[in-house]
Amino acid sequence: MSIPTQAAPTRAAVLLPWEHGGRNGPREAEARLAEAIGLTASIGLVIAHDEIVQIRAHRPATLFGEGQVRRIGESIAEAEIGVAVVDSTLSPVQQRNLERAWKCKVIDRTGLILDIFGERARTAEGVLQVELAHLAYQRSRLVRSWTHLERQRGGFGFLGGPGETQIEADRRLITDRIARLRRELDEVRRTRALHRAARNRVPYPVVALVGYTNAGKSTLFNALTGATVHAQDQLFATLDPTMRLIVLPSGRQAILSDTVGFISDLPTELVAAFRATLEEVAAADIILHVRDCAHPDSAAQRADVVSVLDGMARSGMIDEGWSSRCIEVMNKIDLLDPAARDLPGASAIAVSALSGENLDTLRATIDARLAGAMQVATYWLAPADGAGLAWLYRHGEVISRADGEDAIAIEVRLRPEDRARFERDHEAALHAPVP
Repeated sequence: MSIPTQAAPTRAAVLLPWEHGGRNGPREAEARLAEAIGLTASIGLVIAHDEIVQIRAHRPATLFGEGQVRRIGESIAEAEIGVAVVDSTLSPVQQRNLERAWKCKVIDRTGLILDIFGERARTAEGVLQVELAHLAYQRSRLVRSWTHLERQRGGFGFLGGPGETQIEADRRLITDRIARLRRELDEVRRTRALHRAARNRVPYPVVALVGYTNAGKSTLFNALTGATVHAQDQLFATLDPTMRLIVLPSGRQAILSDTVGFISDLPTELVAAFRATLEEVAAADIILHVRDCAHPDSAAQRADVVSVLDGMARSGMIDEGWSSRCIEVMNKIDLLDPAARDLPGASAIAVSALSGENLDTLRATIDARLAGAMQVATYWLAPADGAGLAWLYRHGEVISRADGEDAIAIEVRLRPEDRARFERDHEAALHAPVP
């Protein structure tokens, strides 16, 4: 009996259109190409050709110049390449023309990232978000002149009116599906809002991890919480948000939230689709911006993350003063020479999530930042009020306690919302007993 052979992996070309000093900004071409290669390889494609293509101007029909299109096509044919990844945004016309010229599938940066997200999403929410982003992207691509999209069809039932073209029917079906997905995601947001309200009833401060993809957020999450969240040296290894309880040095508890990684030129479809996920950042008391300090493009990656957060602030997703809640964490110092580990920036904390170096300092910094936002109050509780006493120990940091015959005097540090809640429910505890 013959053993079936597996199909050979698809060979891919990665092409970076590079207009020096243009819209690509401060990012160096080599670092950008390396990132595109990593993204392409992460979905199982074999990189058979990669190239930085210098362009003077963006051609409306093909992006590249005529001679460049011909030369690249020859390289693609010689290397037997099945997919060409262009690390830029292609219009539907450019994509169609390049596919005709190169006789292979062509995808742009947005399509590549959407494919990765579609492969990695695990939760029902993540799947919904990715499908919504895919459909929004596909709807803009329905101008491609494939034969079956040019045919007209007669009207029957409610599948289309007389003379409706296939492209019109496809666009209508996609629009209907997008509307359904948005309704389902609205339900997800309401559910998440209920979960946040439940956490507020037994409130813990929230600490959210944000950062460029592959900065080591999930490894840091596991190191701080003892969890076993999937962490891999891979772009977009984490797509679905995860939350765990952590205990800080003072005994104070907090919720740590791991979120999806950011990336330069994040597709607008994904920014909108992942709004429900990013709401965890909006609700955070502290934002930990995790950076890969060993990456040669670390400064540009930081600028990309800040740009996304600023965009969220402008759209009202998070408050304008988000940076005041941010702690910068320089991760992966184990990859640096010992002499290079004294990193600049008074507010930055250099750690290694892998080796555990300086994680105690990070925990203490989080603890101190949360304590700085707390208020000190003194209450007098009846000795029989064990529930009130337990509540203060559970939600606050007890500074001092004096047990008397008539009352227990307790000085405690509380979050403002916890203080307001306790004083609303225990008005008698606000006044010292009359001797």
